[in-house]
Amino acid sequence: MTSAALEHQVIVIIGGTTGLGLSAARACLSAGANGVVITGRNPESAAAAVAELGDRALAVTGDATSPEHAEEAIAAAVSAFGGFHALYHVAGGSGRRMGDGPLHEVTADGVPATLALNLNSVIYSNRAAVRQFLAQDGGGSILNMGSVLGWSPSPKFFSTHVYAAAKSAIAGFTKSIAACYAPHDIRANVLAPALVETPMAKRAACDDEILAFIRTKQPLDGGRIGTPADLDAAVVYFLSPASAFTTGQILAVDGGWTVSEGQMP
Repeated sequence: MTSAALEHQVIVIIGGTTGLGLSAARACLSAGANGVVITGRNPESAAAAVAELGDRALAVTGDATSPEHAEEAIAAAVSAFGGFHALYHVAGGSGRRMGDGPLHEVTADGVPATLALNLNSVIYSNRAAVRQFLAQDGGGSILNMGSVLGWSPSPKFFSTHVYAAAKSAIAGFTKSIAACYAPHDIRANVLAPALVETPMAKRAACDDEILAFIRTKQPLDGGRIGTPADLDAAVVYFLSPASAFTTGQILAVDGGWTVSEGQMP
């Protein structure tokens, strides 16, 4: 992708103040985006991100599980930068601390909490984006964060079954809206990473047994955990006009996870 791939584009990143989202925001600005609105829960993280990104960035703080959160971010993008062209939904995470896990251990509270964070939030943000795109009558792009766990499970080390259900649902939901809104030039795609360096991955990154598994499950580039930057080129492609003929697709940026057995030595 060229440094002008996102020229004149305004991007909203739900969950963009840290980690994968912040890395994507940097990439979007480097690719020439006119403006990027990032969202997150923590005001301090939001302020630090904007200070780093500069005057073409704006932060909106709030809860991604709120139906109004993305609406507010998109309105801020239109007001501050004069338009809205693409949405990247990154917000989500493990429901383990909320009661997710292997199915026989999943709590009654863990089911709605994990689904709210990882699925409901996506539905709300995508709804807000589609409504705005239809009102503008100019098309646009939606990119949702999936996971290889949505269709390529790892029972020994990564059994969070409600999370997997949510990520699987994101794939079906995204394909459904891609089909429905293609005549309006509204595109919707999914980016599905494997294990990447994020706060959610700290448990795995500190476990020698899991790291040994990852060396064979993600064998590319030495068998390492992914980095947020590994996803950035794909993000720019899907958000930019370069993907004008691409919709309803799921791209696994996974170090080989989905084509490797991950056998222990």
